[in-house]
Amino acid sequence: MKLVDLTQLEEGESGVVIEVNGGYGLVRRLESLGIRVGKKVTKVSSQFVRGPITVRIDGFQVALGFGMAKKILVRIKDDG
Repeated sequence: MKLVDLTQLEEGESGVVIEVNGGYGLVRRLESLGIRVGKKVTKVSSQFVRGPITVRIDGFQVALGFGMAKKILVRIKDDG
């Protein structure tokens, strides 16, 4: 298992949200989108150079800004 932020996931790769490194407002906003600790997220796509990142969670697709995605820490299974 290894920890990365959402921006470091490859397209199609999944992970479980472990931590959100942000203030109360950011945590609340992400929770309203369904992104909270313990949830599985799958990266759908990202734009070239710090653009928005699209993730799938609970069957829905959500686009997040690069800065916001950088604050979401996920655990992925290590292939090693």
